[in-house]
Amino acid sequence: MNAALHTLLSISKKLDYLQGKQLLHELKNLRRGIEKESLRIQRDGELAQTPHPAALGSALTHPYITTDFSEALLEFITPVSTSIEDSLKFLERIHRYVYSQLQDELLWVTSMPCILGDDDQIPVAQFGSSNIGKMKEVYRIGLGNRYGRVMQTIAGIHYNFSIPDEIWIALQQRENNQESFQDYKTRGYFSLIRNFRRYSWLLIYLFGASPVVCKSFLSGRQHPLKEFDQTSLYAPYATSLRMGDLGYQSAAQDSLRVSYNDLESYSETLNRAMSQTYPPYSNIGIQQDGEYRQLNDSLLQIENEFYSSVRPKRVTQSGEKPLHALRQRGVEYVELRCIDINPFTPLGIDAEQIRFLDIFLLHCLLVDSPLSCDKELTCIQENQKRVVNRGRDPQLKLKTLDGEQPLAAVAKPLIQSIAPIAEILDSLHQTDLYRQSLNNQVDKIEDSEKTPSAQILNIMRSNQQSFSQFARHCSEQISESMAANPLDESCQQHFDQLSQQSLLDQQQLENNCDGDFTQYLKEYFAQPI
Repeated sequence: MNAALHTLLSISKKLDYLQGKQLLHELKNLRRGIEKESLRIQRDGELAQTPHPAALGSALTHPYITTDFSEALLEFITPVSTSIEDSLKFLERIHRYVYSQLQDELLWVTSMPCILGDDDQIPVAQFGSSNIGKMKEVYRIGLGNRYGRVMQTIAGIHYNFSIPDEIWIALQQRENNQESFQDYKTRGYFSLIRNFRRYSWLLIYLFGASPVVCKSFLSGRQHPLKEFDQTSLYAPYATSLRMGDLGYQSAAQDSLRVSYNDLESYSETLNRAMSQTYPPYSNIGIQQDGEYRQLNDSLLQIENEFYSSVRPKRVTQSGEKPLHALRQRGVEYVELRCIDINPFTPLGIDAEQIRFLDIFLLHCLLVDSPLSCDKELTCIQENQKRVVNRGRDPQLKLKTLDGEQPLAAVAKPLIQSIAPIAEILDSLHQTDLYRQSLNNQVDKIEDSEKTPSAQILNIMRSNQQSFSQFARHCSEQISESMAANPLDESCQQHFDQLSQQSLLDQQQLENNCDGDFTQYLKEYFAQPI
């Protein structure tokens, strides 16, 4: 039996079991949330130097509008929802509200940043005087000192995904598994994560939208890119430079061999990285003249510093370590971190892409997921590197168990094994939109010119635009579209109230702040995992 047929049978058996238990309808209740980052820019395309707009409330306590690394790097967060349409509608409302408060600024609509100055011209995000606010700020100061602030201006979309408990219960019964439900579900999510890492190169090829960067992003750094024009650099066949060596990567973290075989080995590896001194970071110093330069001198200050395309996640309590939450209560959802912002859609992501993400992730759940070894990890890293830098190269080959094969030869059987899931979701939702999404991805595999990365470069060539000119034009178009369709009065007032309440919530945190910051950090890092 060949591998493709085995995969189809594995998926079919599990889907048939769910159907027999009359539980297929639970696949309509997939839960998702979207976190979307966007830089605030000036009209001339340079990074905004203004503080986080007061009208947007507190970046520390607002439930939907915050900042990431920089004061200028906004992050929008949607509530958890079982409806794709509702998630996108809420994300659109956040955008419209923010645009209404930006005055003469724009949101940059690509993942790779706008025109940048030196590191000291990139303002680190501020979160107030509470201990938790100070910790967020010092963590970001540490990132800047370790990797440079320029790298931290890259934006992306995080897609949070979880599966209904009813599905997990049925799959556990099918296996006659005797673990606790929490342990079984956690193990299942790690199986999904392993498969996601095996196949995520496909998402980078299909949705990568960062083949080109502004020269200012790489000022003073060595790189292999070619000159597109006087102000832009690119790789001719690149898909997502954001996901490569020039983006969210860290040479220091190359020594981390993080295992996704189980929660225990995953958490132990990260815990060691957060508790053992790393000499190059010791040279930075933790404090200088009474000011913190980083939270500690370990390889990782906190878990979030570990760069990965996917993370196991659990909602934490205030001041709780994420690893402690995972060990105590298990994995609750997975967070995808390899999604570029699509400049051709107003929100950076659309329903078609989400439908494909959903069927892709269900495939990762339902197909067999053997444990990983160091050899496979090396193969995964190499395939991602190849697709990031040369994904549209007709000569590109990927590493497989059967030797190296052309990307299309690996991608097509993978798409075929996803197809039955698309058909089931179409049947459940009484639509054909999942199959349409799948077919559109097949078109990209057959013709790489249909990928976002190719379209960006082709438009730049046709219009004789630099990257900055292209991205600024897209940003202006989306801004004008949002301004032409403002929020209704009740929705505007609702967001106004959220902003005002968040400022009050931050003030209350600061008023109730007990103990000094050094003691707060000591107690935080003393938490067991």
